[in-house]
Amino acid sequence: MKIEPYRQVLALPGLRSLMLVGTLARIPVSAAGVGLTLHVALTLDQGFFRAGLVGALCTLGVAVSAPVAGRFVDRYRMRPVLLVTMLAQLCFWPLAGRLPFWPLLAGALLSGLLALPVYGLTRQCLTAMVPEERRRTAFSLDSMLVEISYMIGPALSTAAVALVGSRWTLAAIGLGMAGSGIALFVLNPPTRSEEEAAAPAGPRVPRRTWLTVPMMALLLVTFSATFIVAATELGIIALLTAGGAVSWTGLAIGLWCLWSLVGGFVYGGLPRGLPAPVLIGAMGLLTLPLVLVADWRLLMLALIPSGLLCAPSLSTTVETMSRWVPARVRGEAMGLHSTAMTLGLACAAPLAGQVIDKAGAGWAFVLAGGVGLAVAVVAGLMWRGNAGAVQSVPDKTEKMIIV
Repeated sequence: MKIEPYRQVLALPGLRSLMLVGTLARIPVSAAGVGLTLHVALTLDQGFFRAGLVGALCTLGVAVSAPVAGRFVDRYRMRPVLLVTMLAQLCFWPLAGRLPFWPLLAGALLSGLLALPVYGLTRQCLTAMVPEERRRTAFSLDSMLVEISYMIGPALSTAAVALVGSRWTLAAIGLGMAGSGIALFVLNPPTRSEEEAAAPAGPRVPRRTWLTVPMMALLLVTFSATFIVAATELGIIALLTAGGAVSWTGLAIGLWCLWSLVGGFVYGGLPRGLPAPVLIGAMGLLTLPLVLVADWRLLMLALIPSGLLCAPSLSTTVETMSRWVPARVRGEAMGLHSTAMTLGLACAAPLAGQVIDKAGAGWAFVLAGGVGLAVAVVAGLMWRGNAGAVQSVPDKTEKMIIV
């Protein structure tokens, strides 16, 4: 495994600070879902269906708002967007623990619509700060840091609910989001490179020039990547529950995340990457055999092949998008990427849950792998049908190259 590419990326001016702030900013965001679920289900005693409803509306709001927030960043820069979304989160989360269910439901939707755009914004800044030839390494590192934040955030949220209660936990999440917004506001990383910022403004970039068939294929692949991850996670939980090993769930998911970290590290050091449909298809194919694993102890080993492809699959989608879109609409494009990821997570939970209830835990892996393979085939055809096309955009510094 090569270390030198990572050293070169981390040596770029301002990148270490962005990586650190971006990772810390994602922790309260990743903690929010668990904290909200436990609050509605246990503290309000509304059950897990209503808890899921609150989470679903919040997720829907995030999915809708991500490209809108990105478009505002493209037009007005980062700080105004951070200020509005940071204040919205600071208003909602400390009050969320005191609200009855129905006002909480409405507030969750509004909170999602005004969500802090941490994911898309961090990736937009990475694209601006990292030369194209080093972006695979940078985005692989970013995917690994996302894994770490998702290992920390939900665990902290669960522990905080047990120690101080859900009301104080939700307030702490709000303060964490506000702190994240302040840190990004002060850091103020560039959303465009020096060359892009110095280029003449020119006319507005029409959406039809970059939201092309290959781009739709890329968004579909992004959707399937998080769908596979979420459905597999539910399958792991269900299999361990059926085997009477619920207490080992944290270890199993933690090891799965570890395989992803290893895969992301190796992929980021490679001289060349693979097309996103190839990686997604391989991850789906390697997920299918998990249906044959009946013992949860064997499952921890069986997860290694597909787990190794999790971080590379996600990082290659954002790396490809960074090359395909002009700088002046990069925020909106990264927002669409975040929306595709969010929708993949949101759709996987109810579908995988229904499959588990009707057919058993192992069939969640069939669902995950089947969706991955189907999307890989469809996206591959869309990809190949437009391979080699070069589409000019009204930006002297940018061209979309479909490869």
